[in-house]
Amino acid sequence: MLCAALAGAAWAQGQKSIEPPEEDESLIPKEYSFNPLQAEKEVRIGNFYFTKGNYGAAANRFREAIKWNEGYAEAYYRLGEACDKLKDASGARKAYEKFLELEPKTKRAADVRKMLARRK
Repeated sequence: MLCAALAGAAWAQGQKSIEPPEEDESLIPKEYSFNPLQAEKEVRIGNFYFTKGNYGAAANRFREAIKWNEGYAEAYYRLGEACDKLKDASGARKAYEKFLELEPKTKRAADVRKMLARRK
């Protein structure tokens, strides 16, 4: 009743009505389910950030892609590259190892194995 009275008084004075603040969507936890299209979108955005030199933002997008599609080998590979640029050797190794688990027989996988062997 009080809200209606305040809104009516505000309208009568030519002011905007008083409304409750909208929820901050960043505070609402996301629920992830398999969505390969969203994963591809996240990788495209991550690639954009990577080319701009914003490796932290790129890594976050690649991680987001993995949440949408845990079997997306390209996202793991790109995350490994971003972690390399950020000097996060542990993160890069984990991402590359997961990439190798998903795509063990590609030429890129052979290159990743050689790179990991040199780092030991």
